Amino acid sequence: MFRKAQPEIQLKSPAEIAKMRAAGRVVADTLDTLRAAVRPGISTLDLDTIAERGIRAAGAVPSFKGYHGFPGSICASVNEEVVHGIPRADKVLREGDIISIDCGAILDGWHGDSAITVAVGEADPADAEVMRVCEDAMWAGVAAMRVGARLGDIGHAIDSAISRRGRYGNVQEYGGHGIGTEMHMEPHVLNHGRPGRGLALVAGMCLAIEPMVNRGTRQVLQLEDGWTVVTRDGKRSAHFEHSVAVTEDGPVVLTAREENRERIAALGLPDPGF
Repeated sequence: MFRKAQPEIQLKSPAEIAKMRAAGRVVADTLDTLRAAVRPGISTLDLDTIAERGIRAAGAVPSFKGYHGFPGSICASVNEEVVHGIPRADKVLREGDIISIDCGAILDGWHGDSAITVAVGEADPADAEVMRVCEDAMWAGVAAMRVGARLGDIGHAIDSAISRRGRYGNVQEYGGHGIGTEMHMEPHVLNHGRPGRGLALVAGMCLAIEPMVNRGTRQVLQLEDGWTVVTRDGKRSAHFEHSVAVTEDGPVVLTAREENRERIAALGLPDPGF
């Protein structure tokens, strides 16, 4: 049985963290497959089909499909869509688009959740930069996940990494979350905050760290479909996410992909096992 740091905060044993890493590998492999499949002419529903096929072939279940009625196995958010884009046959990617792909899987009762933003063909320099800013901010948040740190330290690290890079919008209405035997658990993880404030991090906590960064303002709105969130000014947005375990040795990236190996080493994080 898992322990609790306080009511509603689920802590995992090393054996349970290993199971979450197994679920995270399914997500990582699926995102690698989807990145390779992104091209002009493919629809977001095509990508969803590829994702579901890969997740189920690995013996896992897509955690997004049916979640509060969501119809897809991935969230596919294109250009000004920030998060929660519904995969559609008529949403066909074009050269110069960017797409954020958020993917989740359940394996043996444990969840993995991760997101990447990918350019379709050649990226506009401004799009490439907002993608770099967002991914760097995610890694800053991950690196702050040390035993004894606080939730405010994570949010502060993310927000500082964004603000140092220029006038970008750090979306505040959505954020990261606890993860384990459910996809969304306590605590909520803000992408902004004050250092030294908030819940103290202890070994066994598992959190999804996921900044969303806009090329314009941080203001967003939800479309009438009840899911898709877009930038209010119509400018493009990037989204990156990893599921991460707090351990005595440092943060372990549970959804790490091979392409993350150098970054994990550079940050001095524990090897998650590739």
